[in-house]
Amino acid sequence: MTRTREDVLRLIDEAEVRYIRLCFTDILGRIKGMTITRAEIEQVLEEGQGFDGSSIEGFARIDESDLMAMPDPVTFRLIPWEIAGERVAQLFCDITNPDGSPYAGDPRHVLRRTLSKLEKKKWTYYVGPECEYFYFENGQEPGILDQAGYFDYGSVDIGTQLRKKTVNALELLDIPVECAHHEVAPSQHEIDLKYQEALVMADFVQVYKFVVKEIAQENDLYATFMPKPLFGENGSGMHVHMSIFEGEKNLFFDANGEYNLSAMARHFIAGILKHIREITLINNQWVNSYKRLVPGYEAPVYVSWGRRNRSSLVRVPMYRVGKERATRVELRSPDPSANPYLAFACMLAAGLKGIEGKYELERPTENNIFAMSEKDRQKFVTLPGSLDDAIREAERSVLLKEVLGDHVFDKLIENKKLEWDMYRIHVSEYEIDKYLSML
Repeated sequence: MTRTREDVLRLIDEAEVRYIRLCFTDILGRIKGMTITRAEIEQVLEEGQGFDGSSIEGFARIDESDLMAMPDPVTFRLIPWEIAGERVAQLFCDITNPDGSPYAGDPRHVLRRTLSKLEKKKWTYYVGPECEYFYFENGQEPGILDQAGYFDYGSVDIGTQLRKKTVNALELLDIPVECAHHEVAPSQHEIDLKYQEALVMADFVQVYKFVVKEIAQENDLYATFMPKPLFGENGSGMHVHMSIFEGEKNLFFDANGEYNLSAMARHFIAGILKHIREITLINNQWVNSYKRLVPGYEAPVYVSWGRRNRSSLVRVPMYRVGKERATRVELRSPDPSANPYLAFACMLAAGLKGIEGKYELERPTENNIFAMSEKDRQKFVTLPGSLDDAIREAERSVLLKEVLGDHVFDKLIENKKLEWDMYRIHVSEYEIDKYLSML
């Protein structure tokens, strides 16, 4: 979709919009932004909006704090509810230096730079994430709203109603929804967005998270994308389906290939498997992420691939077998708290390394790895088991530094080391309950 500056101004006036939110994303994936009035938007669309980047996580130092938020007209959307009685619109921005050059700390720029490798080949990288989340009574403790399970459906259930309202809002925002349902854990839900070009989808994921949370809050409830909020229950993942097209041709499809996979798709999968440990810090960036990545709760732990095997890290879905457009690969380790711009960039970069180096793909594993004997499981490489392990893998990664650039790489490692140190010295409720009366 193309949309010009003039289109944005026309849409603003037609809808009688008074305020416009200018949004961008910090390196941790959190939406930041500012609000301007209708009177300012013409100049901002032309020149950008200046702001102080020194207090944004992973952005500028105090002595280099002046940055510009340059709205991307393609991302213009009318928020489908009034705020304080006024109509409000939203625009995502690219962050630039005062001279107009891309700012190295902007996650959107990191993804754009990675996607530029495909432009000369006229390839398009499509992604389709499945973002899971929980509804709770409030944001202070995980009070569940139901005892439902996978695909359970109750029309009077509050979670179902919130999910329907969310889907309706997303569609009003021109964000196509493919499917919505209750997930495995109590109070856990999933809304799947129809696959899009990667940069478009990264923006969509940010809007999706915003809408899920806003609608929950409107109903005096709380929605969270925390990877593992409940002990003993499945955590929330963000399985990402990927394919590369050239025009209308799916380059991952080969009618005569085993499992209908082309040689290119096999190399792409091999690249993901080879580099997954070093990009895990991006896909799973919080201490809590590693409470989800444990055996027994459907989250992948072992580096392997398969077709129907949901214990594998990478899966080749068997829906619509033999259909070219449906052929894709699914990475199952990321969680929904990841920064989508950085995550999609790293997944693509890992897959491209496999294509460029013609990495060989091992045979698939079709048996449930979790049910194997300890001896049989030992042949599999595992994902990092903690944030500390993931940081160590990331620090050694040439690929990750190349994708993120020095600025984002250094700032992210610095931030994650601080998080790990804070977690390491924290005295938890578990420790008090277990040790206080006994030691």
